[in-house]
Amino acid sequence: MPRIGTSDLTVFPLALGGNVFGWTADEQTSHQVLDAYTAAGGDFVDTADVYSAWAPGNEGGESERVIGSWFAKSGKRDDVVIATKVSQHPQFSGLGADTVAAAARASLERLGTDRIDLYYAHFDDEETPLEETVRAFDQLVREGLVRYTAISNYSRARAEEWIRIAKDNDLALPVAIQPHYNLVTREPYESDIAPLAATEGLGVVPYFSLAAGFLTGKYRTKDDFAGKDREGQVSGYFTDAGLAVVNALAGIADAHGAELATVALAWLQAQPDVVAPIASARNTDQLPALLASAELELTADELQTLSDVSSKVPTAA
Repeated sequence: MPRIGTSDLTVFPLALGGNVFGWTADEQTSHQVLDAYTAAGGDFVDTADVYSAWAPGNEGGESERVIGSWFAKSGKRDDVVIATKVSQHPQFSGLGADTVAAAARASLERLGTDRIDLYYAHFDDEETPLEETVRAFDQLVREGLVRYTAISNYSRARAEEWIRIAKDNDLALPVAIQPHYNLVTREPYESDIAPLAATEGLGVVPYFSLAAGFLTGKYRTKDDFAGKDREGQVSGYFTDAGLAVVNALAGIADAHGAELATVALAWLQAQPDVVAPIASARNTDQLPALLASAELELTADELQTLSDVSSKVPTAA
C-alpha cells in the first residue's frame, strides 16, 4: 500500500475516479461500482466539487452527492480515503479565501462526512494572491475539516511558490500533486513536475491515466468514438504514434493474458513517485481490468518498450 507523499495516508495503488458518478453512471450503478471496488481492496476515491456540471441538467456536486449517499448506505466512510477538489464549481469559482471555505463546507455536506482526507486546489487561480489561497487551505486543516492539502494542474513555478509560502509561514504543506499524465501524454509532467515531486516528497496521483479510454484499445478507428461522450477527448490522441502505443500495449497484454488498460496502468504505477493512477469505471464490468493493475508486474524490458514507443508521441502544443 503506497503512502501519499509525506502524509500518513496509505492507499490502494489504483484510485477510483468519481467523474462518471452522476454523469455516465447513475446513482445505483455508481454504488455498485463503489461496492465492487472496495470489496476488492480499493480504498481511494477521487472526485471534485465540479463533477459533473458539464452534463445537461447538472449543476455540479453530483458526484459528491452520489458518494455521500453510498457512504450513508454502506457505512464505509472510515474505510475510504476521499479526495475532492475546489475552484471550478459554478457557485464556488476560484480560490479566494471565502470561496475555499464555503466550497469545502458544501463538499462536506454533499459527501455526508466531517472531514476531507485530501483536498486539492483543482486549477490555479492567478487572480487571487497565492498566499491567500495557501492560508485558506491551512485554515481548513487547522479546523479539522481537511486532513491534507494538495494541488492539481499547477505549473512548476506556481507549485514551488505555494510550497515556499507554506514553508515560510509554517502553513500546511501539500502532500500530493495531480497531473495529466499517461502513456500518450508524458509532457510537461516528466520534465517539469516530476523533478519537483521528487524534491518535495509529493505523491503523484495522475488523472486521465487511460487517456479518456484511448489506452484501453477500444478506439482503433475514428468510427469507434464518433458521437460518443468522450469523442472530443479521444480524438486528440488518435495519431499514428498514439496507435503505436496501443499496439505495444496489446502485445504486452497478450503476453500476460491481461487487458490493455491493466498494462497501461501498471506502467504508470511503476513510474517514480506515482502513488495511484486515477481511473474511472461507469459500470462494474470495467472494474476488473483496472483492479488487476495492482497485481501486474511488468518486466524491465516491457516497461522500456512502452517508454520508448510512447516517447515518440508528439508533445501537445
